[in-house]
Amino acid sequence: MRIDFSSGKIVVTSQEIQIRIDGDSQIVLRARADAIALLGGGANVVVANDSEVQWSVRLDDVQQLEEISSCLGVKIN
Repeated sequence: MRIDFSSGKIVVTSQEIQIRIDGDSQIVLRARADAIALLGGGANVVVANDSEVQWSVRLDDVQQLEEISSCLGVKIN
């Protein structure tokens, strides 16, 4: 699944997430599904946290978070 957001694109499969940030740097953040936490409640943040990665990205709205949740099978906290 591909989701566009104000800072770039999100590519989600059942196994992993990739967040591609627009701009000259062409930053790509990747994480396995089991390293992902989704924070709702108005924050709308994707957090990757395990022994190999630590990052977070704020999304535009809760609908994007719900789409990621559905594809990854990860509950929104």
